[in-house]
Amino acid sequence: MDLEGELTHLDLSDADAASSSGVDGGSESRRRICDNCSRPENVCLCGSLPSEPISTATQIVILHHPHEHRHKLSTVPILTKCLLNTHTIVGRRLRHGSSAMLDSLHSSSSTDQLPRAIYLFPGPTSTHISQLNPKPGTVLILFDATWKHAKEMVDASAEYLSTFAIRACLDCDFGETGGSIFDSELILRKEPFRGCVSTMEAAARALRFLEPNGPGIESRLLNVLREMVRFQTSHLKPMKPRPKLLKKVNLRKNKNDEIF
Repeated sequence: MDLEGELTHLDLSDADAASSSGVDGGSESRRRICDNCSRPENVCLCGSLPSEPISTATQIVILHHPHEHRHKLSTVPILTKCLLNTHTIVGRRLRHGSSAMLDSLHSSSSTDQLPRAIYLFPGPTSTHISQLNPKPGTVLILFDATWKHAKEMVDASAEYLSTFAIRACLDCDFGETGGSIFDSELILRKEPFRGCVSTMEAAARALRFLEPNGPGIESRLLNVLREMVRFQTSHLKPMKPRPKLLKKVNLRKNKNDEIF
């Protein structure tokens, strides 16, 4: 997902440095990593994290794409610091052997009248999560990846999930372009369409409907995400357009001039 514009784009090198080795790579102190949140000390989020991970009846399973596992803007590491009952699986699909918890649901699916798990992904077959009436202790399954990779992961996992999980979604609009880090205090990367959110925000929005104290949990998670976004935006800076991008824009301009 790209943050480029037509004429200018943003230099994310400072933001990346803030997530790996400090803002300007200067002193050793700026490179020190916090033992608790695993972020550089100058962008430490511990002041925003819950003093203890929040306990939920909902169990959260996150299928974490290998590419996202290395991405500096991934929200999964912080989400797992905030919530007690999270289980992260690095991979590209869910199948037998991926998770003992999911395998147990798969084995008992024939005796359950209601789905014991929900997986979030928008689409024509998805039910809005607010319309579901899940059992206490429902398993929430999230796919952490770019839009393209997440769709591939869902398709690859669909057969395995079909016997015990229902596909759900949050509010989204495929016909409207998504926002960027400048449009919302909760967006870290450019959205492919409106309503596509980070894994951390998706978890927060879903828990609002799944937990007795859902609104409170949602608020606490979103406060942490806001602080993470604030750190990233504070290290973004404009830079000159890339030569190839500038050439493309100039060619388009010349073509328009020829028309008139």
